[in-house]
Amino acid sequence: MALFKRKAAGRPGEWFYCLEHRTVEEGPECPAKDRMGPYASRSEAEHAMETARERNVRWENDPRWSEGAPRDGAP
Repeated sequence: MALFKRKAAGRPGEWFYCLEHRTVEEGPECPAKDRMGPYASRSEAEHAMETARERNVRWENDPRWSEGAPRDGAP
């Protein structure tokens, strides 16, 4: 067990979305493995999962990276 718990480094005004707690945090507060960001605003962090879904669909349908017909975002 570690003697010292390392505080996550961050700057005021950086916003993160915690995947474990499903909350927005300024800071960050949770470990890097559990968060997405940084985002420039609280609003961007609140929409982190939606943004990730949209980017995944675009990536899956990008002809430079996919083989075959475009997908509709379904697994």
